Amino acid sequence: MSKDKKGIEIARQIPDVRKPEQRIEDFNEVSRGFSREKAILEASRCLQCKKPKCCEGCPAKIDIPAFIKLITEGRFIEAGLKIKESNPLPQVCGRVCPQEIQCEKSCILGIKEQPVAIGAMERYLGDFLAQEDSQGLKTVVSLNILTKNGKKVAAVGSGPASLSLAFELVKLGYEITIFEALHEFGGVLVYGIPEFRLPKEIVKKEIAFLEKLGVKFIKDCVIGKIKSLDDLRREFNAVFLGLGAGTPLFFNISGENLCGVYSANEYLTRVNLMKAYLFPEYDTPILKRDRVVVLGGGNVALDAARTAIRLQASQVTILYRRTIEEMPARLEEIHHAEEEGVNFQFLASPIKFIGENGWLKRIKCQEMEFYDVGVNGRKKVRPIENSNFFIDCDVAIVAIGATSNKILINESKGLVINKMGYIEVDNNGKTSLEGVYAGGDITSGSATVILALGAGKRAALAIYSYLSNEQLK
Repeated sequence: MSKDKKGIEIARQIPDVRKPEQRIEDFNEVSRGFSREKAILEASRCLQCKKPKCCEGCPAKIDIPAFIKLITEGRFIEAGLKIKESNPLPQVCGRVCPQEIQCEKSCILGIKEQPVAIGAMERYLGDFLAQEDSQGLKTVVSLNILTKNGKKVAAVGSGPASLSLAFELVKLGYEITIFEALHEFGGVLVYGIPEFRLPKEIVKKEIAFLEKLGVKFIKDCVIGKIKSLDDLRREFNAVFLGLGAGTPLFFNISGENLCGVYSANEYLTRVNLMKAYLFPEYDTPILKRDRVVVLGGGNVALDAARTAIRLQASQVTILYRRTIEEMPARLEEIHHAEEEGVNFQFLASPIKFIGENGWLKRIKCQEMEFYDVGVNGRKKVRPIENSNFFIDCDVAIVAIGATSNKILINESKGLVINKMGYIEVDNNGKTSLEGVYAGGDITSGSATVILALGAGKRAALAIYSYLSNEQLK
């Protein structure tokens, strides 16, 4: 265990979490986060390394030791503002980012014991700042915003990559306009992540703060239909494409068109963005059935399964072709799902959806086995001969990933796309088109919020250099 200045041993602090039997009855947030006391105790565990590896592990390059030291001194507003210098969404990232494989994985303390709980402290400071500086006045003063320079930048999509880009460029004096295809702003933050992990009110407040800084938001505008990329290039000095990866992937097996088979994108969008769990108070319906099977092993699969539990399903099973050790989902989310009653069936894969009168009734599956390790170090699997079995279910949710939306890509001549179907960019987000940059899931495939934030920040600095002919220090 770590020791404070008085030599008292301190264990890693654990955020308060609602009991499973309570939280499955609603869509309210599961984790309550740190108390003031826990934040201070956890901050005292930090070694304040001279060469902090945690900063290297943070895609947004937050000065982590600096904000932690401010916590130990009780200077919470200043600590929150220190994060806000580099990350416009601390409340979001503190809740949904996989710190355990990023900043916390690089924590020196983690070599001998549990790493410092950087994510939980970030969340605490984000919440504290939102409460103590609710109008954003102190934050605005701290940001040192430059006067307008008359140059305009457009961003397509209002997810974390575009929000990060807008935050950086508006501080540098640029006029930023964000175009969103949907009727709410926030991208995956509003349509993909459930309310019980990320309250949507937080996202709305972050959008409102960017509007206060001068960022303009235009909704219900599909770029590629209402406006073309060429239109934007004529109207703006530079364009950023932060489209995300919103087109769901399927198995392409028999029966996927049966009623009761959802993509995770549709299922979660109906519930998160369209508030289907409050139907008929809201207009969008969702199938509420007893037996639900979710196919996949990532965070999206966990979100879908835990959502189904909250929609009163009596039996929810996650079917995954590998084992729990290979699941890309966060360990915290797997643990919460187990507590809430989600079942897991490993080393199994679907081969056919079977229905009656057009409605899903069961899934034909096959058992899988490991047989080799791929070049990426991930174990390969193959079906076991004569191992077929059936799972009865009323709803199946396919959560095996997503790819790029082709509406803008298909109409944009000269925009180079890689073999995976994503926009080709250099390390700074520059595309093959002059003055056009891209970042986030549209260039990398489905990834994390903080990686998208980092991509938006890099692209912002590249756009600054492109439009000003100088490098930003």
